[in-house]
Amino acid sequence: MPASPTGTPWVVLKFGGTSVSQRHRWDTIGRLASKRAADNDARVLVVVSALSGVTNELTAIAADDGDRVARIDALATRHREFAEQLGLDPDRVLAQRLAGLRGLAADARASTQALDWQAEVLAQGELLSSTLGVAYLAAQGLDIGWLDARDWLEAIELPNQSAWGRRLSVSCRREADDDWRARFAIQPTRLLLTQGFIARHGDGGTAVLGRGGSDTSAALFGGLLHARCVEIWTDVPGMFTANPREVPDARLLTHLDYAEAQEIATTGAKVLHPRALGPCRVSGVPMAILDTERPDLPGTRIDGEASPVPGVKAISRRNGVVLVSMETVGMWQSVGFMADIFERFKRHGLSVDLIGTAETNVTVSLDPSENLVSTDVLARLSEDLSQICRVKVIAPCAAITLVGRGMRSLLHKLSDVWATFGQERVHLISQSSNDLNLTFVIDEADADGLLPELHAELIGSGAMPVADGDVFGPSWREIQHGRPQRAPAWWQGARERLLALAAAGTPAYAYHLPTVRERARALLAVAAVDRRFYAIKANPHPAILRALAEEGFGLECVSQGELEHVFAAVPGIDPARVLFTPSFAPRVEYEAAFARGVTVTLDNLEALSRWPEIFRGRDLWLRVDLGRGDGHHAKVVTGGTASKFGLALASVDAFAQAARALEARITGIHAHLGSGIGQPRHWREVYAELAAIADGIGTVDTIDIGGGLTIPYKPEDAPFDVAGWAEGLAEIKAAWPRYRLAIEPGRYLVAEAGVLLAHVTQVVEKQGVRRVGLDAGMNALMRPALYDAWHGIHNLSRHDAPADMACDVVGPICESSDVFGTGRRLPAATAEGDVVLLADAGAYGFAMANTYNLRGLPQEDVLDD
Repeated sequence: MPASPTGTPWVVLKFGGTSVSQRHRWDTIGRLASKRAADNDARVLVVVSALSGVTNELTAIAADDGDRVARIDALATRHREFAEQLGLDPDRVLAQRLAGLRGLAADARASTQALDWQAEVLAQGELLSSTLGVAYLAAQGLDIGWLDARDWLEAIELPNQSAWGRRLSVSCRREADDDWRARFAIQPTRLLLTQGFIARHGDGGTAVLGRGGSDTSAALFGGLLHARCVEIWTDVPGMFTANPREVPDARLLTHLDYAEAQEIATTGAKVLHPRALGPCRVSGVPMAILDTERPDLPGTRIDGEASPVPGVKAISRRNGVVLVSMETVGMWQSVGFMADIFERFKRHGLSVDLIGTAETNVTVSLDPSENLVSTDVLARLSEDLSQICRVKVIAPCAAITLVGRGMRSLLHKLSDVWATFGQERVHLISQSSNDLNLTFVIDEADADGLLPELHAELIGSGAMPVADGDVFGPSWREIQHGRPQRAPAWWQGARERLLALAAAGTPAYAYHLPTVRERARALLAVAAVDRRFYAIKANPHPAILRALAEEGFGLECVSQGELEHVFAAVPGIDPARVLFTPSFAPRVEYEAAFARGVTVTLDNLEALSRWPEIFRGRDLWLRVDLGRGDGHHAKVVTGGTASKFGLALASVDAFAQAARALEARITGIHAHLGSGIGQPRHWREVYAELAAIADGIGTVDTIDIGGGLTIPYKPEDAPFDVAGWAEGLAEIKAAWPRYRLAIEPGRYLVAEAGVLLAHVTQVVEKQGVRRVGLDAGMNALMRPALYDAWHGIHNLSRHDAPADMACDVVGPICESSDVFGTGRRLPAATAEGDVVLLADAGAYGFAMANTYNLRGLPQEDVLDD
């Protein structure tokens, strides 16, 4: 960054509308300005927006003369009252400003809503707030002066810019000579305060920079002054991986380079105006986004020194996007067709954002933040375009964009994202030529609620590398409520016992029954649930089955082998407490289940029709497919057309009719959409849909909403919100109190109770990648290879040593997918013979183990205290 040619360096601080609308925040502004001046031995320029909501009011005043005087009176009253809150005399401080505002209502230009007059009106908010602010800070004893930004920021005209853009959304000169800086430096006070958003038009009048223009004003001043830093102070702690108000688990982005920050701002992040990056990027001035209420948080730093970490950094959404689809067979290999199209956009002063082409179609998007896309403008554009092609305007749309370096190299990790978008109507897909973003345009209504799901999929797939602490900070949820407090894992206090078990041979599983009972009792305390079944496929160890049966859980089986195992492991269990929920099982398994007297679930009409003698006169539960699935990975999604599970909703009436013909009664209705689901609302929605179906059937007494409750596999994961889940179930059950509510969790009960122990076999380095090999492989624990699942990996032999070595942890199986984790941290001294623990392996661990490569099955041990 060039040194300041005027001696004392500058720091620029910008404060938005929420930051200047309360007295205590002006106190914060004063403290921060003084601190920056002292800490940097610098002069400080403070740039402020209008009070919160004022620009909206001024926009209404400029657009409509129906209640213009009343609106101006209301604004005057608000500013006078705020002056009094600041301990100022409003007549002394504001008289001239308010007289100027009222004079604009009587201006001759008001009748025609002339653009230069509109700019004058819109500028009043910043002039008022800066006048109040400098008076208040001076009254607090600060040596601070006031500047009119119009004396320093000069608007310039861009080629083909519309008249509206040349006055109400201007660009400004980014370069200044030493004379400009010298004149700026002779201001008598060390602290200065000025306005954002406003500039001087070439004709000497006022121009404005458009919505969010105060950010750009601060950046312009920072670049012109070669400032040490431009700090944007706002009501959020910085840029996030998604809009934190829509995605509470969005992570703070602590350090970005200019290019990625530009993409994030341009594609929908509201915390920073897209045009604000340019002046700082050109001048090499670092930027920071910080929280006025929480100034101690690190915020987001943007400069040219950020590490180029590949991966998705953010997902954003822009509403109000307009698509213009242009089609004609005449465009194929037609020279100049595209030029003719874009000439018409140029004619109407419209800037195109995204472009998609085909042999007979060109579709483009218009961003409403950069274009005046009123109905009249679109009608005139369509009329012009219709002379050369068929035109279709699609609006309102939402553009959902993934931003990050190396997007092309990430496509293989985005399968879940592609699948999610496949459930919606996608009008346009666009990948940027700079390989920094990938955008999907869908109907705006379809975008509601989509970002949290996509954000979770990006983290789960590894496409968003949140483990990189140089880029990703705490989540919004952690910032608001603190990091979730999780009790230490049981195995942390059982190290010596586990090392002794490992000495007897590995790989070996160890299960902690007190943890199983603790999880069971958490679910037993949920009053809305009437019947609880444990899905034994998660872990069928006899000691676990007996412990859960003693706690009052029934047992859910999916095969005849599991049924026989249950009755052998828990002798005397009441068959009514056993649920049989098979998929594509042979007829003999249904016969065996009825012979045992257990509750049988059926999920297709064909079995009922082809084997009527099995089901005649029986009570049945019916598993339905609600038409969608959910879960932590595509391979655990058990709903939707692509899933083999469940009866389609369209066939429910036919199934009920066939059952009545056989005098079979449907007494239960069941749906299970997938596993590893963390949103408590999911089960509320499932219950409500099943209750509506049950009402139509008429014989149902139990609704089974399945399982799939998640656990916190990763350190940053929050524990499942049992209290919120219980509250939601109680609320929805109150609407259908006549049905008993059943659940059938598996993972939640046993995953955290189990660990897999293994010995290190080798530590190998290959071209800079260090790999730690274990005597356990994907044959012992398949979840990482099958689902890209994450398990904590710890060196139990060296538990006190710092985990300061990055490595991949692998097994001995002859498959490339035999990897437990990449980029993990273990002690640098890790060596052959060390005992390594894989955490949270109690579910779908030994139950899925095999002898591939003729390697033996793991041992199993149970700890009951």
